[in-house]
Amino acid sequence: MMLLLWSAWAGMLFGGFAFGQLNTTQTHRIPTPLRMGSSAMLVLAAWFYHLSQPEVLHFWLAVGMSLGFLGDLFMAGLLIKGDRRVLGGMSAFGLGHIAYITGLLNHNSLMTNDRWVILGIWWILAVVLWYWVVLRGAHGTPNILHYAALPYALLLASTTGVASGLAITESAFILLTIGTILFLLSDLLLAAELFNGLHFKGIGDAVWLMYGPGQMLIVFALYIASL
Repeated sequence: MMLLLWSAWAGMLFGGFAFGQLNTTQTHRIPTPLRMGSSAMLVLAAWFYHLSQPEVLHFWLAVGMSLGFLGDLFMAGLLIKGDRRVLGGMSAFGLGHIAYITGLLNHNSLMTNDRWVILGIWWILAVVLWYWVVLRGAHGTPNILHYAALPYALLLASTTGVASGLAITESAFILLTIGTILFLLSDLLLAAELFNGLHFKGIGDAVWLMYGPGQMLIVFALYIASL
């Protein structure tokens, strides 16, 4: 079942990119229904894995993935329009990362010095990137979205930091950590688009071709490690 859901995810995301047509804004080849469908496949995979291997960590990863799907719906403008969709998406993704962190800390809550150092490095990197990409690149006076992006960036960095700390002692979390890094990179590119006006042909697909595999690795990393 996991392989079937992975195949459906990959077919929607990469098939949409390979065979889709650029939209009128030149941002996406992957049609919105296929982007949302690929995200939904990951939600189904996360819950299926939790039901077949019921552990607290798997539960929280499934919750986080479900909230991520909600964030996708917000960002696609399918729930609300305008700037509020961005705030809605950030809120949903932020809650999703709280769920990821909850699960990871439940798995191993012992924060050694090494884990604190790794977490601190990611926090510093998040603040620097937020300042450089979001605040410094703001057109005009920064608004609430610019400042809301800071705690959001720190939250994403926290997920990566906690996962990285686990990966140094448990190899099963290496792929999951790579997934969180891809998520962070996709959000950096998205922030440059939203706050700096960055635009190039297919920028939306570039975001999704990092974000989608990132979320996939978060869902499938522990499953792959168990094979």
